[in-house]
Amino acid sequence: MSLIAGTLTKLVVSREVSPYGYFLDGEDRDVLLHYSELTEKVKPGDTVEVFIFFDTEDRLAATMKKPYLTLGETAKLEVADVHPRLGCFLEMGLGRQLLLPIRELPEMRELHPQVGDHVFVLMEHDKQGRLRAKLAGEQELAPLAFHAPESWKGQWFTALVYKPLQMGTFVIIDGGVIGFGAIGMIHSSERTRMLRLGEEVKVRVSHIREDGRVNLSMVPQKEIGRTDDADRLLAFLEERPGHAMPYSDETPPDIIKQRFGISKSAFKRALGKLMKDGLVTQKESWTYMVKQEENSGSNE
Repeated sequence: MSLIAGTLTKLVVSREVSPYGYFLDGEDRDVLLHYSELTEKVKPGDTVEVFIFFDTEDRLAATMKKPYLTLGETAKLEVADVHPRLGCFLEMGLGRQLLLPIRELPEMRELHPQVGDHVFVLMEHDKQGRLRAKLAGEQELAPLAFHAPESWKGQWFTALVYKPLQMGTFVIIDGGVIGFGAIGMIHSSERTRMLRLGEEVKVRVSHIREDGRVNLSMVPQKEIGRTDDADRLLAFLEERPGHAMPYSDETPPDIIKQRFGISKSAFKRALGKLMKDGLVTQKESWTYMVKQEENSGSNE
């Protein structure tokens, strides 16, 4: 029998060797099942199901603990640690971690996962046959995903980033009791900021495509968004010296996006509402809060 790291197999307990554990009969080699890897009592002659892995000295070993995934399978794993040169270490359910190599991560460091994030990966071998993780992509995720129902349109969901790009962010919407989830994309124009790999984000379903995938947005619908953005701008002005800010309809879109996290059109809609309500006024390239007494006087 050829033992392969990353697989579950049934082996016979051949003997016990204290203080190490039990040796299992792998036919062409014996494999150690350490005392710390037991989940129940065993004795020589028993047949046990074990997961095969490499120990810290790169020797094949066995555990009765069940991993979250096996060789070739896809799973969502939590980031337990991040190494600046090696990559991310993922919890795999065995009390040991699986490496997601740095070359699997986005080029931009700010898009790398953080501890506590979750990533979709599959388990594979490196050139030496050791176990490692590989990011799951369309090929692995599409067969697991379901078509989003029409009833989802306009609703808000939690989604997990599996591919962060400049032009848009690809996510899996949590399917809850329905199943694995649905594939969606947040276009860059519908993001309030860049999103990192493995990050959870609240999204609104703006369109359901014929193929069952969805277009998503991080911002509310325009009427709701206009009110929320207007409230944020007013709060910002209240904290500013002189209740004034050097931003107006003339401010470039990139500065608006960087300062307020909204598009230029959303900024103009919010300002328009505040001006219509008599709360702000613009002069040259500045926006000023209207003094309360002036506002009251104009309404008499």
